[in-house]
Amino acid sequence: MKICLFVVGKTNHSYLNAGIEEYSKRIGRYCPFEIQYIADARTSKSLSQEQQKVAEGNNILATLERSDYVVLLDEHGRERTSVEFSAFIAKKMQTVPRRLVFCIGGPYGFSAEVHSRANEEISLSKMTFPHDLIRLIFTEQLYRAFTILNNEPYHHP
Repeated sequence: MKICLFVVGKTNHSYLNAGIEEYSKRIGRYCPFEIQYIADARTSKSLSQEQQKVAEGNNILATLERSDYVVLLDEHGRERTSVEFSAFIAKKMQTVPRRLVFCIGGPYGFSAEVHSRANEEISLSKMTFPHDLIRLIFTEQLYRAFTILNNEPYHHP
């Protein structure tokens, strides 16, 4: 199984990119991992928020494969502890045949079509964070999940 992180738009801060790259490299020790950047719709100021979500959603949907198990990182999703998230990853590694795809949407979230395509939704916090920062938080939590599964000392309960 391969884990993919789809993100709308580029990460704009070098210090976040450095952290994301570091955790991505660490995750790669446990399973194939890839970040895929999806085109955003911010260049068109004439679009409403809903039109922007639809445009970005179409870009996400065009990138997904039919067999992908899709998990949206969304504020309305189910919250999990790090240990619960590691158990989720372990289960998906046994049941997802090809790609487990996590998606971070644009500034206005996901279109209804993307929500319909998703298999489930996870929230990383009740707080709101910039999308660039969520990329770093997610990659760190994914790395943490693998260290928990492998009984490594990174996570301290």
